[in-house]
Amino acid sequence: MAAPRSPALETALVLIDILRCIPRQRFITSSQILEHLHARGYTLSLRSLQRHLDVLVHHFGLDCDTRGKPYGYRWPAQAQGLMLPLLTPSEALLLQLARSELAHILPARALKTLAPLFASARFELARQRTPQCEQRWLHKVRRIPDNQPLLPPRLSPGVFEAVSEALYLEHKLFICYRNARGKLQRAVICPLALVQQGVRLYLVCRFDGYDNERILALPRIIEARSTGEGFAWPKDFDLARYDAEGHFGISRGRWIKLEFEIDAAAGRHLVESPLSADQRVVERDGVLAISATVRETELLHRWLRGWGEKIAALRIEEVAVGHEPTQGGQHRNG
Repeated sequence: MAAPRSPALETALVLIDILRCIPRQRFITSSQILEHLHARGYTLSLRSLQRHLDVLVHHFGLDCDTRGKPYGYRWPAQAQGLMLPLLTPSEALLLQLARSELAHILPARALKTLAPLFASARFELARQRTPQCEQRWLHKVRRIPDNQPLLPPRLSPGVFEAVSEALYLEHKLFICYRNARGKLQRAVICPLALVQQGVRLYLVCRFDGYDNERILALPRIIEARSTGEGFAWPKDFDLARYDAEGHFGISRGRWIKLEFEIDAAAGRHLVESPLSADQRVVERDGVLAISATVRETELLHRWLRGWGEKIAALRIEEVAVGHEPTQGGQHRNG
């Protein structure tokens, strides 16, 4: 049987849970906080809660909206919030890496909700007792692009927030969009997926009333706002399959057998990172003869042109549907 809690411990636990109820971006009323506490098993009264809130406002600098009753409470925008030493250095490191890699594909509301957790991770890594090796890890790793690096394009204010919110809630979205030819279009769309390719963000969607997918570049969306109306999620849409079909490489709609020769030193990385699961490589006299079954895309042809004269004996042959790559690649010397 567990030992009974002391009054002081009980009060401390109540104060911690009150602080956990208080958001950053909006006010929450004392009545709403009380509902949360009752749901967690606390039995305190509204008057007792108000006394606790007065103490917390004084010690933590909470914003208090006194324009109406019941009063509203929130954390100030720059406040560090409830900083409890719950993260290990390794967990803090993981969160910092996740923040840098996932910021553009998380819903805006999730980023706001996770902001205190990311702040806790920064705080933990900056503490003197955190091992120096873990503090320095972020300066020891870096992702480097394999093509010409570009600066990320600017998005119109509020577009990412509106798009990610509508995608998260599965609501239709009204957009004002400028296409590649500069023509301005207005439409209602059903957002299906958000994709980051390099530094650019793309939205996969269906225009309201149509059943085919379109890809819109987020930087070309000038205005976006949720209609508040939901839509039936298309059961025939699968993002992984859509990507595998080559749509983000600008698909030409067919599978091909690709054959070419390349200098062994220049093409060694293709042995380590094959073009497809069925890739075959024959090496003879310092030259790699490579064959692979791939989806034909503009991205593939751009990649081939980038090799210039280093690629020879290039041959492309269409493959019948149903003959996609199914087995692992092979490498042998001639």
